[in-house]
Amino acid sequence: MNLLITGAAGFIGTNFVYYWLKNHPADPIIALDALTYAGNRDNLRQAEASPNFEFVHGNILDQSLVETLLSTRNIDTIVHFAAESHVDRSIQGPDAFIETNIVGTHTLLKAVKNIWLNKYPQPRHRFHHISTDEVYGSLKPDDPPFSENTPYAPNSPYAASKAASDHLVRAYHKTFGLETTISNCSNNFGPFQFPEKLIPLMITNILAGKPIPVYGDGQQIRDWLYVDDHNQGVDLILKKGRSGQVYNIGGNNEQTNLDIIHMVCDLMNNAFTADPGLAAQYPDCPCTRSIHPSTLITHVTDRKGHDRRYAINATKIQTQLAFTPEHTFNQGLQKTLNWYLTKDPGPRI
Repeated sequence: MNLLITGAAGFIGTNFVYYWLKNHPADPIIALDALTYAGNRDNLRQAEASPNFEFVHGNILDQSLVETLLSTRNIDTIVHFAAESHVDRSIQGPDAFIETNIVGTHTLLKAVKNIWLNKYPQPRHRFHHISTDEVYGSLKPDDPPFSENTPYAPNSPYAASKAASDHLVRAYHKTFGLETTISNCSNNFGPFQFPEKLIPLMITNILAGKPIPVYGDGQQIRDWLYVDDHNQGVDLILKKGRSGQVYNIGGNNEQTNLDIIHMVCDLMNNAFTADPGLAAQYPDCPCTRSIHPSTLITHVTDRKGHDRRYAINATKIQTQLAFTPEHTFNQGLQKTLNWYLTKDPGPRI
């Protein structure tokens, strides 16, 4: 495949680049990223050593740029990660989410239609769109997990913008015959994640000795998926998934936010006990004074429209494409913590 990866300097995009270079080293990769607050080119420093990797600083809203890349680099596969993705930010300022997630996705679709279907017909092509389980809304405690047939019911501006982009991708397949697939994933975690999301925020706050904010009672439930398990699922979809289909990718790891916070606190405490050298690196961490980091837990007012529970039914991708997550939640959490302890854990702005 000749790949164009959008949002390649962001969290999941970065991990996907490294996953693909490791597992498909012969495939050329064009990494496109606008380098907004959550994108960091330095994330891709090691990737730039590969002769099959090229970084392009640009925006998915630039249709001319995308068309040029498609035609001059013989791109036949797009993996579209680029998105505004933080719910809190979408509540404070929805406009950026409409612009990037809806207009940006539509701009990409117009570009690939123009190049792959009109100017330079490309019989073998694929537009893979990365979406979220949040498009399905919120589950009650006893509700069955989201399946690919669950009606859309987004509750935040972020989720609504992703739902709209999903519908656009589906429409371009149905109306124009564009070869597309969509994956709706559960909460990802792992290396390179910008510290505004739950797990990296907890880790960086503990290391800095700052409060760990917990929305409401902390009993919100999410299904958690280690990022490279997600990337394995996308790989399978690109290789064996059927055009026009939607695949839910989940980790079968339902956890409450508060339980995860206590897990991270325990793992951090264990890490400092096992490696006394960490105290010198992180003098502000309570663990350096033999204080358990759970003392930093601070309950704050719940956010507006906070969905209570998400859960993914991944039966379709498991049975049709033989997807099986390789990491348990505890394994993924330990690997994530190890990465933040050995890399620069601060915000990348």
